Amino acid sequence: MPLSIAAALCGCAGECEWRGTWARPCRYHACVRVLLLSDIHANFTALEAVLSDAQPRKFSHVVHLGDAVGYGPHPREVLSALRNLEAVCVMGNHDRMLLDRADGLNMRVSIVSQALSWQLERLSERDLAWIRSWRDGIDDPDTGARYRHGTPLSLDDYADSVTAAREAFAGWHGRLAFVGHTHHPAVYATLNAPVGEWVKHQAFVQGGSYMVPPSARVILNPGSVGQPRDGNPQASYAIYDSARGHFQVFRVDYDVAQVQADVQQAGLPEVLGSRLLLGK
Repeated sequence: MPLSIAAALCGCAGECEWRGTWARPCRYHACVRVLLLSDIHANFTALEAVLSDAQPRKFSHVVHLGDAVGYGPHPREVLSALRNLEAVCVMGNHDRMLLDRADGLNMRVSIVSQALSWQLERLSERDLAWIRSWRDGIDDPDTGARYRHGTPLSLDDYADSVTAAREAFAGWHGRLAFVGHTHHPAVYATLNAPVGEWVKHQAFVQGGSYMVPPSARVILNPGSVGQPRDGNPQASYAIYDSARGHFQVFRVDYDVAQVQADVQQAGLPEVLGSRLLLGK
């Protein structure tokens, strides 16, 4: 993994240790405010609006939780923006499918494959090399935080219900995880109960905040920047303050009509533009 990505997470001078599939950054030098992005899906117009909204809120690090590409008309612009932010990026399923396509693996003809093929023609070898450097997940052993696309245990599975979250908690014994993939901003948290643990769910359709209880284990999802699916078409992102244990989700308007026009001009399937206005 390039030094700039490691340094973006921990603020160090490169004294980080990377082993195997999981990246293990060194100890944070101070409490941080992490800008959490996920599922941009090549929607640069939404990303611009999010970054404009986030800038005055102050953040020290940027983490993208997967699926920078897929669906949208702006793959180069999104990758360039993430690179300029020195964002720490984990691999998403669409990012991986793009690489599979680049490696010549056949894909079933679908809206997904059409968009990825179109995007692949517009990305450089430098872009692809950078995506290949993204890890399946990032573990920080000092803070106990895990960054992964699907669940703490899987790139592909979804933390989209109390049942799914309970299964993830059963197989993962960490305390704090940040995931994407569902396109729904939410938190799943364990609660001590007379018998076993209960799991509580909270959604953030209009945004909102959550204080992580000291004794709870939590899975936090900032929602989707570029293709929200919770019925609210506004872009979604979050900021996590490690000093306070405070997770806050923000919803941001952006020019959906412009993205729809860009989808049409690119010759991508019309549904990729029309669904944006529905938030589905």
